[in-house]
Amino acid sequence: MPANLTPQYKEAEERFRKAVTHEEKIEALREMLAVIPKHKGTEKMQADLKHRLAKLEEEAAQPRKGAAQRHDPGHVRREGAGQWVLLGAPNAGKSALMRALTHAHPEVAPYPFTTRAPQPGMMPFEDVQVQLVDTPAVTAQHQEPYMVNLAHNADGILIVLDVAGDEVDESLRVVNDVLDRARVWPAVRAFPAGAPPFLRARPVVVAGNKGDLDPDGTFAAIARESAGADLPFFPVSAEHGAGLEALRGTLFALLDRIRIYAKEPGKKPDRERPFVLPRGATVQDLALAVHKEIAERLKYARIWGSSLFDGQQVDRDHLLSDRDVVELHA
Repeated sequence: MPANLTPQYKEAEERFRKAVTHEEKIEALREMLAVIPKHKGTEKMQADLKHRLAKLEEEAAQPRKGAAQRHDPGHVRREGAGQWVLLGAPNAGKSALMRALTHAHPEVAPYPFTTRAPQPGMMPFEDVQVQLVDTPAVTAQHQEPYMVNLAHNADGILIVLDVAGDEVDESLRVVNDVLDRARVWPAVRAFPAGAPPFLRARPVVVAGNKGDLDPDGTFAAIARESAGADLPFFPVSAEHGAGLEALRGTLFALLDRIRIYAKEPGKKPDRERPFVLPRGATVQDLALAVHKEIAERLKYARIWGSSLFDGQQVDRDHLLSDRDVVELHA
């Protein structure tokens, strides 16, 4: 039986052939598996793709000692509650915003292309940390090749605009081009007709920076309209700190995570280092995050917070809520 491979599959296969890093190869293989026609004629191909994907994922997770490793300049190991990648045109103020929101100290200068490589930093929000990644500026003439993978793998995209600049529309066009090539789609929008199965819905937020140069908000209103009224838009000033607290809260909220405080029987909960889990996580998911052995021996849990009464006993499939205190019993 002929395979009848689609143009989408052949495109992903070509990206696999040209891939250099493990991450690029893994993403291409995943796309090939997603779009390959599912019938008897492709069963062997599907099995081969799954085998190659499993091997690459294992190598990426546990690289062999002494093996030569290719350096991927765009790879940033995810830390904290989630990862937001900052995208913007030259002099939009990405690095200044990064410095204002995190404890990182990126180079900030009034000339373009100051940032030459991804620079991660941790943004504190209440009792958690959210990772922000500053990136080189993007223009119609130049975009670092790794930006596509970086944006594709992020949990969210923060577009930074200079609202007082003269080229807001062009800046948005270039950033949207990066998102198109990264196959990232704003989560607030319905997928377009005929969307490929590997298109990723991700939260996209717009920060209209340099609000101190826009006292009456006129430029911010124009930028908001250009970006799209459906996208969350925050007029901010990295220079003076205006609007940053509201932005912090939104960046955490849109990750759709919950904070869980674990406690041992007879002891107080650790409220300084919560476990951060996806919304919809269960008691069993928390036990796995604490320790695999605890998850295997888990009998039940007691919960303070969202339960009907403090200390209520629940089973391993109980859904957790933000700020629950959980006592695991194995």
